[in-house]
Amino acid sequence: MSFTDKISMLMARPGGDNVQKDDVPWWMRYAGRGLGTVGSAICMFFGLLNCTGIFTFDVQCLIAGIWQIFAGFIVMVCEAPCCCFFIDYVQTLSDKIETRPYWNKAVLYVGLSLPPFMLCFVSVSTIIGDGLIFATGVVYGMMALGKKASVEDMRTSAANIEAGVGPTTAPRANLVTNEQPVSFTGAPHK
Repeated sequence: MSFTDKISMLMARPGGDNVQKDDVPWWMRYAGRGLGTVGSAICMFFGLLNCTGIFTFDVQCLIAGIWQIFAGFIVMVCEAPCCCFFIDYVQTLSDKIETRPYWNKAVLYVGLSLPPFMLCFVSVSTIIGDGLIFATGVVYGMMALGKKASVEDMRTSAANIEAGVGPTTAPRANLVTNEQPVSFTGAPHK
């Protein structure tokens, strides 16, 4: 594949969303992609700062910094493959991840952001760097939940639950089928 083919493939990607994700508002899509791109760059920068823990013999912060650089690179590859076009497999990996459901991205990003918190919690650079990747995972999690129902649909559902009409999703006690109401009978007799 030539260099110009790679460039044209990168330029064609941003509008190539599939039909499955059409119910997500456009601003949320751009928020997820923008936060992921900017957050991954900031995470890699703060990961480099955490790697200075080798000078203070803080091994846990060194490992957290390496993990931050790794997590930032993975998120950068998923969200902005044009930043890593010099690596051959980046576009194919990004296309595979783009076809996955939003909840897969949410789990991946949240999972990538948690280990440095546990290793080097007192570092502000860990909190800021991985916090942005965690926030990206939260945005993709919200996108996976989908669109909220309209006000009329929610009113109708609430009225049906109150009236006991139709299938309801009200919480029920299914553990004990013969439960009795709780009452206070007084102190036990001796």
